[in-house]
Amino acid sequence: MGKPSVRGRRARPPAGSLMSPRGCLLYTSQLVPPGLLPGCALFQDLIRYGKTKREGPSRPAACRVFDVPKRYFSHFYIISVLWNGFLLWHLTRSLFLGVPFPNWLHGLLRILGAAQFQGGELALSAFLVLVFLWLHSLRRLFECFYVSVFSNAVIHVVQYCFGLVYYVLTGLTVLSQVPMDGRHVYVIGKNLLMQARWFHILGMLMFIWSSVHQYKCHVILGNLRKNKAGVVIHCNHRIPFGDWFEYVSSPNYLAELMIYISMAVTFGLHNLTWWLVVTYVFFSQALSAFLSHKFYKSKFVSYPKHRKAFLPFLF
Repeated sequence: MGKPSVRGRRARPPAGSLMSPRGCLLYTSQLVPPGLLPGCALFQDLIRYGKTKREGPSRPAACRVFDVPKRYFSHFYIISVLWNGFLLWHLTRSLFLGVPFPNWLHGLLRILGAAQFQGGELALSAFLVLVFLWLHSLRRLFECFYVSVFSNAVIHVVQYCFGLVYYVLTGLTVLSQVPMDGRHVYVIGKNLLMQARWFHILGMLMFIWSSVHQYKCHVILGNLRKNKAGVVIHCNHRIPFGDWFEYVSSPNYLAELMIYISMAVTFGLHNLTWWLVVTYVFFSQALSAFLSHKFYKSKFVSYPKHRKAFLPFLF
């Protein structure tokens, strides 16, 4: 505790950070005409999922061997609830009971780039963001079981494996931002609430607002395949209306981006590591929204022309 403070020191991106220039290139290259990309059928198959696979190039039989049901999305959130709940439990014990992180977890965080420093409001920020991530995963798991109606659409096994790893790395990325003193979390003033700042409140309000709208959008999508009694009657695609669907084709993807931006705000707006995560989420969700928008426009002649794909009035 007697070490000199380096309050305000910016966190450096951990080596295990989820975002990279290669990842941006992968997603932006989707906008290039298919004929300009070598091995395009395989490339498109790795990028598209669900209904948008039907819009891509003809899929080789070898690709279909690696299909996994899209309903396996629930596995992502099961892993996230369990793993990130486990990380949150360790962080909570360390913050409020002074229990040090286990050697293996501390060593893993060091590998990912966590540094021994004392700074700013990162302890409270990281705690809140990890809570947000866990709550987000819990809600999405609930929606997978009780709100969404999955068809026989598929995803590639590579996408499935990436999804499983993604939430494990995301939780570790959050935890790697915690200011450490050895294996202990450093808390300024020995009171977590003393770290509370305006951006914690703003981030929390943005998280709740975005989560509510994402839930509403998933309810709207689910109800398109149910009757008034809530019984599933078909798995066809229909034009959704209401809430943010009046502005964009994929408001659930827009809400996902807003949820991650709310976490960046909770980190104080200057955490480079988390903005790299947000950048990844932006490209991935924008790509999915763009492909969904193309699908809807090709399938429905009466599709609302004023709707954008992802960003209201822009894109």
